[in-house]
Amino acid sequence: MSGHSKWSNIKRKKEATDAAKGKIFTKIGREIMVCVKEGGPDPNSNSKLRDLIAKAKSNNVPNDNIDRVIKKAAGEGDKNSFESLVYEGYGPNGVAVIVECLTDNKNRTAGDVRHYFDKYGGNLGTTGCVSFMFSQKGIIILENTGLDEDTVLEDAMEFGGDDMEFGEESVEIVCDPADVHALREGLTEKGYTVLSAEVEQIPSTYTTLTDEDHIKKMNLLLEHLEDNDDVQNVYHNWEMPEE
Repeated sequence: MSGHSKWSNIKRKKEATDAAKGKIFTKIGREIMVCVKEGGPDPNSNSKLRDLIAKAKSNNVPNDNIDRVIKKAAGEGDKNSFESLVYEGYGPNGVAVIVECLTDNKNRTAGDVRHYFDKYGGNLGTTGCVSFMFSQKGIIILENTGLDEDTVLEDAMEFGGDDMEFGEESVEIVCDPADVHALREGLTEKGYTVLSAEVEQIPSTYTTLTDEDHIKKMNLLLEHLEDNDDVQNVYHNWEMPEE
């Protein structure tokens, strides 16, 4: 199993930025609300909700906050309605970018996203213009508390894992999107601490930026997109420089 270390770096940097800005709960909260409305408030029968609760806890969201959002979403009086939108475009020097949103105001979100692309050297494209360069993969993150690499590999393969990145603090397992829930539940039953279980967009090729102005603008584009409450996930194929 070869790892997706580039994607690991992108994902961890993104989440660290979100957490520092206090944005992570707003984003997870919206996901939970949509999930509850679609599949119900009981995590025992709503596997996606179980995954989101695990994601929230791994980002240090208090249990009380999680329960409050679930109860609000399940209440008949809740008027919040979020629409899922996906934008595709190009950053500086043709970097491919996919932006996934949950919004209660489509016009506001579209205007914001377009503004960011225009301001920072990119442009929005049509649906499908860059998504062909990405493939959906299930990503399971385990907490590494002195785990044995061979044992984790064996257990992961038992439940559908087909790729693994073994790090000092965490283990990233890649699987088919359809196997995310089974893999998460199987590993949980074996005693592993699952930090997150999600379907992600993984680029098939990467783009390197060498021009300092391009690098600055790409960083600003990502920063503004990720700082927007309507934006849930940003995927790109920029091979970010090591820090």
